[in-house]
Order: sequence, then C-alpha cells, then structure tokens
Amino acid sequence: MRDYVITTDNNSDLPEEYYKEHGVGCTYLSYSMDGKNYTHGNFLPDHEFYEAMRKGSLPATAQVNPDDARALIEPYLKEGKDVLHIAFSSGLSGTYNSARIAAEELAEEYPERSVKVIDSLSASLGQGLLVYLAQQHKEAGEDMDTVAKWVEENRKHIVHLFTVDDLFHLHRGGRVSKTTAIVGSMLNIKPVLHVDDEGKLVNIGKSRGRKKALQELVNLMEEKLGRYKDSCHTIFISHGDCEEDAKYVEKKVKEKYHNIDTVLVNYVGSVIGAHSGPGTLALFFTGEER
Repeated sequence: MRDYVITTDNNSDLPEEYYKEHGVGCTYLSYSMDGKNYTHGNFLPDHEFYEAMRKGSLPATAQVNPDDARALIEPYLKEGKDVLHIAFSSGLSGTYNSARIAAEELAEEYPERSVKVIDSLSASLGQGLLVYLAQQHKEAGEDMDTVAKWVEENRKHIVHLFTVDDLFHLHRGGRVSKTTAIVGSMLNIKPVLHVDDEGKLVNIGKSRGRKKALQELVNLMEEKLGRYKDSCHTIFISHGDCEEDAKYVEKKVKEKYHNIDTVLVNYVGSVIGAHSGPGTLALFFTGEER
C-alpha cells in the first residue's frame, strides 16, 4: 500500500497534541484584532481571545491561500507520500478552493504522487470528527482511495448542533438580520443552528434562555441520530470559553445515551470563534441526517 498522510486545517478545532500524536498535517487560517495580526505560533490563548471579544474587540479572519496549502502538502510529496486533505466547508470559506488549486498545481509537478482534496462540508469539531474518524480508518490499514471514498460518503452524516450566547456576532457575519439580533437579545432568545448538507449555517430553532437552548441540543440529537442510535459511540463538543456549559451538555448526553464511550471537549478555535462569539456551544456526532 502506498504511504499517505491525512491533512486538514485548524478550523477542525482538534487539539494540537492530536495532530502530533497521529501525524495529521495542518495548515492555519489566521485572524487580526486590534491592529495586530495573529497566525499559528502567536495565536492568543483561547481564554484571552474570548475575553478580548467580551471587552469589545472585533477580530477579522483570513482564509488559507493556495501558497499556504502548498506549503502544507508539498513536503509530504517530497517524502514520497500521497496526501488526503480534508478542508473546512466550502459553504463558509474559500479555504477548500485554495487547497484544490494547490493540489492541481502540485499534481503537474509530482505526477507520480496523488493528492486528493475533499470538502468536509463541516466546521469546528464537526470537521474535526470527520478527520478523527478518517484517521481511524487509515490506522486500521485502509488505503487512501478507500478512506477518501468513506469521507465523501459519510461527511453529510456528521451532525452539527449549536447555539450562541449573543446574536450580535452572527449578525456581524451576515448570519442573522439586525432585527433578529436586537429582538433576540431583548427577549433572551437563543438560536439553535446546524450546518446543512451544503456546509452552510442554518437556523433551525430558538429557545428562551440559555439552559433551554442547551437542553434543546440534547433533545435534537435523538431526532438526528435515527438509525445511527446504536452505532454512535463518539461525541465531540466545542465551546466558546464556556466549559461548564460543555460539561452540562456532555452529562445530559451521557445520561440519555449509554453507548457513548468517547468524548472530546475543546475550544471553538479563534477563527470560527471570531464569527460565533463567546458562549458558543456546539455538539457533534454521527447521525442519519444533518
């Protein structure tokens, strides 16, 4: 079997230790805030980033460009390895397209190697869960074509359910109207959103108050699981500096579904957090439908 490596970008929100431990390559989207640029190597610690947002800082983000993607992929090709790249949703960023352009250029320069770029149609630890499961298949001995086919066939079974604490940040990013943001904030309405089959954010409900919104994520899980109810053993939870809420959702899911044996909780990284804001809470799992 030809040697290959799985790569992704930091919007998968997996812990840095995971990439190192499993040999998963990663390229990095960046952000700017208060006149300073932040890239991999000088990102603010997550808590500091969200504290700055709470105090009024408004970060702006930058996607991976083709040169960034090339810098990630080419060294593996030089080592004689093929590359399977799982990119942040094309419905939310041009990062997938940048990786695709880089792969096309590299294919001409390294005709003996293979580079496959797949649009995850996912975000945050939803993308991370897809990478995690793909890596499990790789470590079980499957070749790159087999794993790539599995990713393409299963990416729409990665369910994303999330809520945000403040509608202002979603409004700033064009996700909800100004009226919705103002009225929602006045009435303490918390939206419940998901990522649809096109990899875009869609509002699917609302709850009055934070705790009800968190409970709604757990309630919706049953509907989304469908025939995956008995085979889903893993949940990922990402949060915008609200770890207690993440623990609450984890507890509620485990109380309801006794076959969950793997849980990963991590921050919503700064690049996605710039758009969703502090207090974002997201639940990810494999299910019948998004």
